[in-house]
Amino acid sequence: MTTPEHSPLGKSTVYADRYDPGLLFPIPRSIKREEIGVGEPLPFYGVDIWNAYELSWLDARGKPVVALAEFRVPATSPNIIESKSFKLYLNGFAQERIADASALIDTLSRDLSAAAGATIDVRLSDTSAQGHAIVDLDGHVIDTLDIDVDDYGPPKADYLHATTSDVVEETLVSNLLRSNCPVTGQPDWGSVQIRYRGPRIDPAGLLRYLVSFRNHNEFHEQCVERIFVDVTARCAPQQLSVYARYTRRGGLDINPFRSSVAATPGNPRGARQ
Repeated sequence: MTTPEHSPLGKSTVYADRYDPGLLFPIPRSIKREEIGVGEPLPFYGVDIWNAYELSWLDARGKPVVALAEFRVPATSPNIIESKSFKLYLNGFAQERIADASALIDTLSRDLSAAAGATIDVRLSDTSAQGHAIVDLDGHVIDTLDIDVDDYGPPKADYLHATTSDVVEETLVSNLLRSNCPVTGQPDWGSVQIRYRGPRIDPAGLLRYLVSFRNHNEFHEQCVERIFVDVTARCAPQQLSVYARYTRRGGLDINPFRSSVAATPGNPRGARQ
């Protein structure tokens, strides 16, 4: 069974430098979605945007090439790909001769799509800083609210509530999101943007709720879906999107986006990424 306990997480690993698609380890989304009450049809649209900062291969003459890669995994895919297996797979290209970037993109797309069970969009870019500016998430940052906090998990949806019935449209941001890998317990640090239209969400309650993920063990994608489901249930927004930007680990960052309306998010690199 493809559960995290059977993955490379938390185990001593030989870092191969030759191509091996068998390293990719898929994990079904359905297990966690059943736990948080997400069924079919999905109550959201979405994508998981992965950025890879440690991708290298050899050109046809044996000279190393480096690039940055962006992978877009649709939320409708049956599986997520466990991040350490993703890293090991990418490292496997280090000593492989690849004819050109297009050939590498075709290989990456084929292998990753097979693991996820859906088509994954792959884009390569050069390492020039000009094309990778650091920007802040758009929205009002709620982290400076003067509140007492003494609850760090598990997540408490009871903190969430709407303060008025008046319909507003706003975007709230917090950089205080932290959760933990469900296998190794390693912390995952992130920022989260919540854009909505509907009754005004109490920002203090939202901040307490987000902080209550601090000792919670769950993958990035699952945390974002939990936030989407809880905000929807407790605050009844007419429209909602949740976008988390996590810091990188092992040369990869994961940035899940879930929305009640079909939308294509940008890929804004934050200062901690």
